[in-house]
Amino acid sequence: MNGFIEGETIVVTGGASGIGAATATLAARLGLRVVVWDLAQVPGGSIVDVRDPDAVAAGFAAAGPVRYLVNNAGPASGGPALAFTDGLTATAGSVEAVTSAWLATGPPDGSAVVNVASVAGNLVGTDSAWYSAGKAAIAGYTRHLATRIAPRIRANAVAPGFIDTPRMAGFADTPLGRALVERNPMRRAGRPEDVAAAVLFLLSPAAAYVNGVLLPVDGGWVVTQ
Repeated sequence: MNGFIEGETIVVTGGASGIGAATATLAARLGLRVVVWDLAQVPGGSIVDVRDPDAVAAGFAAAGPVRYLVNNAGPASGGPALAFTDGLTATAGSVEAVTSAWLATGPPDGSAVVNVASVAGNLVGTDSAWYSAGKAAIAGYTRHLATRIAPRIRANAVAPGFIDTPRMAGFADTPLGRALVERNPMRRAGRPEDVAAAVLFLLSPAAAYVNGVLLPVDGGWVVTQ
């Protein structure tokens, strides 16, 4: 399906829950060999802190040849407050570090990377300066990659909107959460599986001529703003 070759390896960072877990599950269903990195231990996964260059290098060495990379790990917008520069490092900085380490392994022709950005910072603003700036930087870095590593490797990004993940547990029942759903043309919050499907499409050979895009996965919410 979508042109994947069974058994090829995909690394999904932040794959223990939410969007990362849904992406890992779908990738396995499509026949890929899935390597999950997270700070939490999961069956078949590895504890890898994407902020630690040595851990990242060791993770790629253990994974073997990796054709597909999904940079999903990063701090939540509603998590602990971070200083602006620390927030940029934790979001865009970790994506750049993991991607550079992957590129140094010499991925085969036809490889692809998808970075998880957000509608925040790219299509709408938020209360968090570092989160908005970090997610915008991920989109900019993706465009940089798309012009520098193609045609051998493609780079794209997804921009989720309000997705009902464990990090967002209970938010849909708040006044703001209900208002977001009411303004969404799809009349619901997104599901992790919605984003996973977009990620796997962008990685797949079926998207062989899609390069450098930032794909919103938000049910059309930003169109209503």
